[in-house]
Amino acid sequence: MTKEIKNNDPYKLAGVDIEAGNNLVDKIKADVGATQGPNVLGNIGGFAGMFKLDGSVKNPTLVACTDGVGTKVALAQENNKLETVGQDLVAMCVNDLITCGAEPLFFLDYFATSALDVEQAALIIKSIATACKSSGCALLGGETAEMPGHYIDNNFDLAGFSVGIVDETKIINGSSIASGNVIIGIESSGPNGYSLIRKIISESSAPQNEIDSIIDLVLKPTHLYPELITQLLKTIKVNGMAHITGGGITENIPRIIPNGLSIDIFKESWDMPKAFKWLQDQGDISDNDMYRIFNCGIGMTLIVDESIKDQAIENIKSYGYEAFYLGNVHNRETESSVTYL
Repeated sequence: MTKEIKNNDPYKLAGVDIEAGNNLVDKIKADVGATQGPNVLGNIGGFAGMFKLDGSVKNPTLVACTDGVGTKVALAQENNKLETVGQDLVAMCVNDLITCGAEPLFFLDYFATSALDVEQAALIIKSIATACKSSGCALLGGETAEMPGHYIDNNFDLAGFSVGIVDETKIINGSSIASGNVIIGIESSGPNGYSLIRKIISESSAPQNEIDSIIDLVLKPTHLYPELITQLLKTIKVNGMAHITGGGITENIPRIIPNGLSIDIFKESWDMPKAFKWLQDQGDISDNDMYRIFNCGIGMTLIVDESIKDQAIENIKSYGYEAFYLGNVHNRETESSVTYL
């Protein structure tokens, strides 16, 4: 008789594979290490990441942001398109961070799953590392957690944390925005609002090839704006910036507008991309709700003096991004903080 060999690892019997976690660390070491310069002290595997400030910023102020990918993760997983969700995670954090004029220093990720698939996790973390390198920051550390019974089937979630630095005297907080300023819009790579997107797709009666085409469009990786913004700030004065995510144009730009001011947005100043038009049609969504829910093709906005409007747009386009004269800032005359013209 052949004696049955039993697995005596009680943690593995509970659904947590320590060996898989160790294998993942081995697979991602090179990708993580490629993001780390001389400011990073220590190596992957420690209990904490260490980053040395080098004195290059005169009045150093640290800036921190955290975010996740949201249910775009679910849509990507359902369609087996996970190669770029790591970039989405980094972008959601660093694109917020740069709005105050900060430059990203380092990033940390949190990957939680029902059961660790080493190849899948390594693919996602490679995407995170690549996006960090493109954003000029180190992937300083992270955490991978198996939580069977909490996450069901092969479900997982991602969260990220970015830290940057800005000279206190150069913080951009919107306080210098004034009536007569103009709003410049920079293209997005795709939408936000994936819970609604998934609902619209699941209920659509459109042909499958049409739906597949839309899925490809909405799963494009989120633009990383740090390099663009860092270079722009060397050549033009920016009075305020807003990253357009949840809440759309309607809610995000007013967050940086001083009291007593409001904005006009010129609806004809840019063409809403195909994916948004499809979502609006299939979901029977009003214009007002589109601007309140989705970014509608505008991923980042800058508010600048009118005198440098053309220079700002030309500079942005020179880096390969579409840019638009999106609207104006003026003294508030009504209760509305945003008017679409």
